[in-house]
Amino acid sequence: QLQLVESGGGLVQPGGSLRLSCAASGFAFDYYAIGWFRQAPGKGREGVTCITRGGDTNYADSVKGRFTISRDNAKSTLYLQMNSLNAEDTAVYYCAAKAIAFSTTCPLTSGDYPYWGQGTQVTVSS
Repeated sequence: QLQLVESGGGLVQPGGSLRLSCAASGFAFDYYAIGWFRQAPGKGREGVTCITRGGDTNYADSVKGRFTISRDNAKSTLYLQMNSLNAEDTAVYYCAAKAIAFSTTCPLTSGDYPYWGQGTQVTVSS
């Protein structure tokens, strides 16, 4: 059974940092592109960043230079390092998986990802 479990969310002050993790199980992690998405209250789900099987990355303009995605295939785990957080980053963060060919880039559209975790809340507030 494919499973994605996010962790690491919480309350952080503006300008602070958080590191999210997404533990995967039940599938061949290294055959999948994995993405981070977020959904703020009253808004739609937004693509944040994704990483391909080969380690190529794609970032939303709103997080470029502040967020870094990485993956550890040996541990079947995805990470999101978030720095310089601001109130606009407040949202539930989800990881999602999509089977993909090795040379294919990863999309930031939620409809392209069939497998999702339950999400972890990130709140940026003083």
